[in-house]
Amino acid sequence: MKSEQKILNVAVIVAALGYFVDVYDLILFSIVRVPSLKALGLSGEELTNTGLNLLNIQMIGMLIGGIIWGVLGDKRGRLSVLFLTILLYSIANILNGMVHTLTEYYFCRFFAGLGLAGELGIGITLVSEVMSQEKRGYGTTIVSGIGIAGAVAGFFVADIFDWRVAYYFGGGMGLMLLVLRLIMYESGMYTKLKESKVKKGSFLSLFTERKRFIKYVKCILIGVPVWYIIGILITLAPEFASPNGLNISGTIVGGKAVMYHYIGASIGAFLTGILSQYIKSRKKALLISLGLLTLTLTWFFLASGVTAPWFYFILLVIGIPNGYWSVFVTTASEQFGTNLRATTTTTIPNFVRGATVVVTTGFNFFKSGSLGILGAGIAVGIVVLAAAFYSASTIDETFEKDLDYYEVG
Repeated sequence: MKSEQKILNVAVIVAALGYFVDVYDLILFSIVRVPSLKALGLSGEELTNTGLNLLNIQMIGMLIGGIIWGVLGDKRGRLSVLFLTILLYSIANILNGMVHTLTEYYFCRFFAGLGLAGELGIGITLVSEVMSQEKRGYGTTIVSGIGIAGAVAGFFVADIFDWRVAYYFGGGMGLMLLVLRLIMYESGMYTKLKESKVKKGSFLSLFTERKRFIKYVKCILIGVPVWYIIGILITLAPEFASPNGLNISGTIVGGKAVMYHYIGASIGAFLTGILSQYIKSRKKALLISLGLLTLTLTWFFLASGVTAPWFYFILLVIGIPNGYWSVFVTTASEQFGTNLRATTTTTIPNFVRGATVVVTTGFNFFKSGSLGILGAGIAVGIVVLAAAFYSASTIDETFEKDLDYYEVG
C-alpha cells in the first residue's frame, strides 16, 4: 500500500481528535477533583489525600494499559486497538459522571487510565505508517498539537458546567469518534507484518538485547522533563507562588495555571514539529527545545515577586518549548521496527508519565531537607534535563527514516 500523501488525512484527523479527548479526560480530573470529591462528602485533608490516591489509581491503569494496548497493537492491528481504547475511555468518562461512592470513583478512574493509555501511542504509530516519510512529521505534529488543546477545553467546560456534565461531555465526544471507524483503513506496513511469521509485540524483547534496551530507556528519559514540569511546577503552581516560594503578588489558581501552560504547549507542539520538518532533524529539534526549556525554567525560578498575570504568562511561555512532546512521540515511533512499533510508542509515553512518581518522590525528599520548595524544584530539574540532553544528543536520527523493517532477536 502506498503512503498517504495528504497531510490532513482520515488517520490524522481521528488520531488528533482521539488524543484531544484523551488529554481532556487526563487533565479534567485534576480540574474537577475538589468539586467532585466534595459532592461525595469529602472535605479538608481528604480532598488532597484522596485526590492523590485517585491519580495514582489512574496512573496504575495507564502503566498497565500502555503495555496491553501496545502489545495488542502489534499483534492484532493498529486500527482495531485504537478504537477499542477510545471506546473504553469514553465509557469510563460517562461512568465517572455517574459515581456516587468513592469505590465507584476509584473503579472508574482505573479504567479511564487503562483506556487513556493506548490512544496516543497507537494513533501516532498508525499515522507514522500510513504517511510518506517526508510528511509523517507534519501528521504527528497535528495529532499532538490538537490533542494537547484538549486540556484547555477541559478547563472551560468544567468552568461552565457541573463536574458530572464535564465528564459526560468527554465521553460523548469519544463515542462520536467511533463513527469514523467506517472510513478508516489499516496501516499497509502492519498488513504486511500480519502476513509474515516474524515475532510481533514481544514486550520482553525490549530488555533482552542491550542496544535496543538502551535506546528504549533513552526515549523515556527524553520525555521526563515534560511531566516534571506538569507534575511539579504546574500542579504545584499555587505553592510555588506562595510567600515560601516565589512570593507572587496576587492569587494563583491551579486550574488557570494548567490552562495557560497547555495553551503554550499546544502552540509549542505545532512549532516544534514544523521546526523538525524545516531543519530535517528530530534530534536537533529536541535539543533546541530542551535548550529553550532550560532558559524559560531559569526565568521561572528567578521570577520572585512578579504579579499574578506575569506568572501566568511565564507558565504559558514555558509551555511553548515543553510542546516538544510532539517530536518526542514521533521519535519514539521511528526508533523501532514495525513488529515492536506499537508496543514502544505506547509504553514509552506512559512510562514517562509513570516516572512522575519517581520525580515527585525526589522533589519531596529535597523539599523536606534544607532546600525548600524552590531549591528542590531546581535540583530535580537539573537532573531530568541533564538526562534528557544526554539521551537526545546520543539517540539515532530518524528523520525520513524508512520504517518498513522488523526488529530481530
